[in-house]
Amino acid sequence: MTLIPQAELEARLAQVQLLALDVDGVLTDGGLYYTETGEELKKFNVKDGLGIQRAMGCGVQVAIFSAGSSSATLHRAKRLGIQHVYLRVPDKLAALKQLCETLSVSLDRVAYIGDDLVDIPAMRTVGVPITVADGMPENQAVAVYITQKSGGQGAVREICDLIAKLHPTDASSTYQSI
Repeated sequence: MTLIPQAELEARLAQVQLLALDVDGVLTDGGLYYTETGEELKKFNVKDGLGIQRAMGCGVQVAIFSAGSSSATLHRAKRLGIQHVYLRVPDKLAALKQLCETLSVSLDRVAYIGDDLVDIPAMRTVGVPITVADGMPENQAVAVYITQKSGGQGAVREICDLIAKLHPTDASSTYQSI
């Protein structure tokens, strides 16, 4: 659901150079799964993975910011070719600012997808703050776009498809195993 005029949303997304993603509740459904030995498992959506690769194929960099420390997140990021992964991040805005400085990307050229309170400072600072359909009301109040899909159910793909539509790319792009 677009909370600003569609033309403005598209103009902002066309300028995006960095897509920043939360993990739990955005790339996953927010559930925590544990084996009998206490190992944490996460379920990622394969459609989100292909969407991320499409966005990267358009020249958009992708970064993951998580307060958690699950090795499953590292494995997923590696499989998708995401180079910027930040785990155990107590201050996502500070980490995002540092990455933007390193990449020479202005914060107004960042799309950030977050679903919970810890994401709000970063969302308030970027050019395209986005939340998922089941994001917290506080996140929805800050967002310029609320996905139709819930976290872990294709919400990231929804945004990546919009980004890909607005960024010219080579139609013959190939994708890694997702």
